Amino acid sequence: MFILIKDIRIPPGTADDSVKTGVEQGMGAVFTSFRIIKKSLDARNKNNIFYSLRAVAETDDLTAGLLVESGQAEPFSPVQFPEIRRAGMTRDIIVVGTGPAGLFCALRLAEYGARVKIIERGRTVQERFRDIELLEQSGLLDTESNVLFGEGGAGTYSDGKLTSRSDRPESSWFFEKFIEHGADPSIVYESKPHVGTDRIRKIITGIRDSLLSRGVQVLFNEKVIDLITVAGMRVTGVKTSRCEHHADAVVLATGHSARDTFAMLHERGVFLEKKPFAIGTRIEHPSDYINLMQYGKSRYRDVLPAAEYFITHNNRKTGRGIYTFCMCPGGAVINSSSEQGMLCTNGMSMSARDSAWSNAAVVVTVRADDTGDGPLAGIDFQREIERRAFGAGGGLFRASAQRALSFISGKEDGTLPQTSYINGVVPGALDSFLPPWICSELRTGLVSFDKRMKGFLDNAVLIGAETRTSSPVRVTRDESFQSVSHKGLYPVGEGAGYAGGIVSSAIDGIRCADAIAASAG
Repeated sequence: MFILIKDIRIPPGTADDSVKTGVEQGMGAVFTSFRIIKKSLDARNKNNIFYSLRAVAETDDLTAGLLVESGQAEPFSPVQFPEIRRAGMTRDIIVVGTGPAGLFCALRLAEYGARVKIIERGRTVQERFRDIELLEQSGLLDTESNVLFGEGGAGTYSDGKLTSRSDRPESSWFFEKFIEHGADPSIVYESKPHVGTDRIRKIITGIRDSLLSRGVQVLFNEKVIDLITVAGMRVTGVKTSRCEHHADAVVLATGHSARDTFAMLHERGVFLEKKPFAIGTRIEHPSDYINLMQYGKSRYRDVLPAAEYFITHNNRKTGRGIYTFCMCPGGAVINSSSEQGMLCTNGMSMSARDSAWSNAAVVVTVRADDTGDGPLAGIDFQREIERRAFGAGGGLFRASAQRALSFISGKEDGTLPQTSYINGVVPGALDSFLPPWICSELRTGLVSFDKRMKGFLDNAVLIGAETRTSSPVRVTRDESFQSVSHKGLYPVGEGAGYAGGIVSSAIDGIRCADAIAASAG
C-alpha cells in the first residue's frame, strides 16, 4: 500500500538518499519503496533553517494502516500521465521553433508516429554559444543567433528554471523526458528546480539526437517568412528563407521575441490580440550580501544554496503590480537583444550558481490599453524603450546602469561598482530610457521592497532595460489548439501567449501534440 508522509524535516547538507533510512527509523517501519515528491527550503527563521519534504512510501497493508490511523501518514494513490496508446499516425507536421514548446511537441508527435519536420531560424547550441560569446566580447550581434534565437530557445541561455505553477498531468511526462536526457532526478521534487545554462545545452542536444533517431528532420538557419494557405485561410505549409515546405499542419512555436513573425502573421490576416506584459530593469547585488540578508549567520551557510528572493508590491493608487521576476542567484546579467540598435537585458546562471553576483528583474505590469492601437502596439512600445536604452549605453550593447539609491533620490552616479554584465556598463539614469510612469512605479516598488527586506537597496545596481518578460501578443486559438482564423495553424508556447517559462511552454507543446493526434482519429 502507498502512503503519503508529510512534514519530514532535515538539516541542510543532508543527502537526499539518506532520508529513507531516517524516516524508517523515526516511524518504526520498513518501506519497500520510498520517493521524495516535494522538497523546499524553509529559511523564515534564520536560527532554524531546514528543508521540508514530502514523500510517498510503499509498505505492507498492516503497517500502512497503523501509520495512517496514528496520523503519521495519509493514503496515497499514484496517478500517472497516460502513455501513448495509439501509434502510426501518418500525418506530416511542421514545427516552427526549437524552444521547449516546439521540441516537446515534436517529441510527442514523433512518438505518435507522425512525420515531423522542425524548422529553426537560429543555429545549433554549439554554434549559438560562439555567436553569444562574440556579442559579449566584441559587441557584434547576430540577429538570427543569440540569447533569444537558436536551438533550445531563450531558456537555453538562462538559469534553466523548471519552476511551474501548473499541476497538469503532462508535467510528469516532461520531467521524465528531461531526466531521460541528462537532468538530475531531483528536478521532480525540488520546489524550485533549476538545471543551469552549462547543463541544459547538453540536454537540448540529447533531445535533438532522440528526435533524429525517430526520423524527425531538424533544419537550422532557416527562417519562416510566410505561410502557405489554401483559399487564404487553411494553412498547408510555410515558406522559408530557403524554400517551401508543405504539411498537414503547422505548429507555431516561435517564442516571444519573433517580432518579424508576428508582423508576417498580422499581414496575412491571422487573428492576433494584445495582451498584458511587464517592463522594468535588472537589479544586481553581491551574492554574499543576498545570502546574508536571507540566511543571516546560519551555521549551515557553507552548505546552503545561493539565496533567492521574490518580492511583490501592489500600488493601490494605480492598481499596478511591481514585482521581482526570474531571480538568478549566483548568476549574471546578460544581453538579450535580437535587433540591431536595441538593448534589453536578462539573467542567467550556471548549475553551481556560484558567481559573485545575484540578480533579478524588477518590473511593472503593462496593461494592453497602455500601448497604442493594433495588436502589435506592445512590440512598438518595447522597441522604443530598447532603442533609448541602446543609446543610453553608448553602443556596442553596453548598458546604462544606476545605483538603486541614486535612482530613488534622482541623483547621477560618477562611478559604478563592478557588475557581472560582460558587455560593460556606463553610469546613466533609468529615466533616460524608461517612461516616466514606469520609473515612478519602480521607485514606489523598490522603496516597499526595502522595507520588507531591510537593506535591499544598499549595494544594488540597476542595469539596462528588461523588456522581454513575456509576449505582448496572443495568437488566438480555439479548443482544438488551432488559430481561430486559420485552420491548420497551431500557435503554442510563450510566443503564442499561452505559457511563461520552460515547463509551461513544454506542457503547452505536449497538449498541442495530443490535440493533433486526437484530430487524426
